[in-house]
Amino acid sequence: MKINKQHVEWVSETNNILHTIEDAGRVCYKSVSTGNHEEFIRRLIDAGHLSVLEHGNITMRIVTDRGISHEWVRHRLCAYSQESTRYCNYSKGKFGNEITVVPPSGIDKTTKAYDIWFGCMQNIEKVYIGLLDVGYKPEIARSVLPTCLKTEFFVTANIRQWRYMIGIRANKKAHPMIRELMHLAHKEIEKRYPVLVYNLSIDEK
Repeated sequence: MKINKQHVEWVSETNNILHTIEDAGRVCYKSVSTGNHEEFIRRLIDAGHLSVLEHGNITMRIVTDRGISHEWVRHRLCAYSQESTRYCNYSKGKFGNEITVVPPSGIDKTTKAYDIWFGCMQNIEKVYIGLLDVGYKPEIARSVLPTCLKTEFFVTANIRQWRYMIGIRANKKAHPMIRELMHLAHKEIEKRYPVLVYNLSIDEK
């Protein structure tokens, strides 16, 4: 059995994303570009003209557990492509003949609670592989897989939607694990296009 840490990876964005957003905004106002995309986009955000941000898309690869992925995919206006437990056979060599799980937040590795959780995961792995060994397909054997099974998915969303998701999921009321992911997503956007998360209020970790 493998233990995996959740994480976020940048995949791609709309070509010339800042230019595209500025051009869309200037169509509304019939104004001429000054070449300063960031300044114009900041003015749009300050004015609450966020619909213009929908012309830019960002794609990220998310690695987390199944429970958190179920929370994430409730967000609409996104495109998702997710690892399938129906077709992925974790007893095969490309998966290392083992399941991969993501440790729950808040359980210290040095505690008895972690030992209980880890033992449970080992038993689940044995049952899952045992079902496959006696001839059941992955789509049936998956019924015993845990919520903390590692999964990965691609998510594409427009900038307005990214701002919305980060704004509500990176706060202290959100589940700690999805909160961590949204903070990571925020950092990925901020280091490439800081203006796209300009004036976005989020709780500190």
